[in-house]
Amino acid sequence: MRGMVNFKLYPFQTRILDEFQDYRLTILRKFRQAGCTTLMAAYALHFSIFGTNKRVAILSKGDAEAKEVISRIKIMYEELPFWMKPKTTRDNDHTLSFENGSSIQSKASGKQSGRSISASLLILDEAAFIEHIDTIWAAVGPTTSTGGRVVCLSTVNGIGNWFHKMYTEALEGNNGFHPIDIKWYEHPEYKRREGYEWLYEQMENCSPPIHVDKWEEQTRKKHSYKEWLQEYEASFLGTGETYIEGEILRNLKENCSQNYWIKYNNRMRIWEDPQPNHEYVLAADPSIGRERDYSAFHIIDIYNGKQVAEFYSNRTPINEFAKIIADEGRLYNTAFVCPERNGIGNNLIYFLQQELEYENLVMDDKREIGIMITQKNKENLLADLEHNIRSGKVLINSDRLVSELLTFIIDSDTGRVKPDANCHDDLIMSFAASIKIFNNLRGSAFIEKAEEETYIPPAIRNANTYRVKTSTDELTEENIEWLIRN
Repeated sequence: MRGMVNFKLYPFQTRILDEFQDYRLTILRKFRQAGCTTLMAAYALHFSIFGTNKRVAILSKGDAEAKEVISRIKIMYEELPFWMKPKTTRDNDHTLSFENGSSIQSKASGKQSGRSISASLLILDEAAFIEHIDTIWAAVGPTTSTGGRVVCLSTVNGIGNWFHKMYTEALEGNNGFHPIDIKWYEHPEYKRREGYEWLYEQMENCSPPIHVDKWEEQTRKKHSYKEWLQEYEASFLGTGETYIEGEILRNLKENCSQNYWIKYNNRMRIWEDPQPNHEYVLAADPSIGRERDYSAFHIIDIYNGKQVAEFYSNRTPINEFAKIIADEGRLYNTAFVCPERNGIGNNLIYFLQQELEYENLVMDDKREIGIMITQKNKENLLADLEHNIRSGKVLINSDRLVSELLTFIIDSDTGRVKPDANCHDDLIMSFAASIKIFNNLRGSAFIEKAEEETYIPPAIRNANTYRVKTSTDELTEENIEWLIRN
């Protein structure tokens, strides 16, 4: 809006620069339009001009972004006074080299990008959006171990990706990176601050004028809640291309219950003991039990949709898993048990039916025990999962389940729903199967159990007749006044 201006640093930008100087490895979580990419461009140019034989590598999410960064650096170089500018020896869309032996190379990301990078200073721009960043870092990380500097900066893009993991580990002090966090309200162009009258006068003289006092209100109107969280609040939670809407995930995360007790060496969490006269459903997703995928099951109270227990382990053999299911199923009033029938699931069914003689195994329409999950019916299961969570028909207590939902994404290339890289969906799929059985047994109504000696569902209590199925599967009406009177 104001054309080319002198790059006069704001206090938060000065703080960023100071910390870049003090720490060899830095990771910056930023808000949109914070001027950080321009700051990086200036830092790279200064590093190259005032150093000898320094190599700067800037990695961007795409070729257009890579060219844009080198273009900014060239504008800065051209605007320097003559005495400060070393002669260039190479100048193209991706590279700027100087006669002092230093060079700046800006390139787009790719699976093999890291193999060709050896730099004194590595800048990862918008790292949360760089494809194959984990592979790139695995290749380039060792080259910085001998003294190279790394600056990693990005706006957020949900939970579970490389940037989120690296930033979280940096906060915990586990990976050598120094974390830097900046807030949008530190920017004097976004929130009025003392000492910037000259700036506000410039902004108000723009055409159209920019009013700082109304910036937040006007900007929020232009963006969805998720976009505001991602671009300005820099919130990992509730952003990214998650299958469940971000705001719903935030509410689920906030309402997870830590009021549980454990069994089986913390593999099972229990929020509520079995209640007399209640019925329960237990759906299980088995694995081999060799520290790969996880074996998981949930127990849901059919009367109120509440998750009352959860099992999660990748070290439980299939026969032991079957024994735990049978024991817990009997404890929860002989719960309806539905194992997944895919692959190893047939072994689980065998143990439950033949060895343990569990008497309440759920059958599908073909009279086969369990549920077969295919790519075709998986979409329906997940759609039901989303609907039941969004409408509040099921009540989730588990933060482990919510953590999986936070990394359960829609692939931007294929449109398929899948766990993010290095993440799992075992709790999600077993919960989706639980919801299917829950819906089949309860219908679509959300009914809270009444506290009476004899429980009469509202659908019966509020009518004189009730539609029931006869032995020939035909619907008929039966007078139930006697039941209500008694």
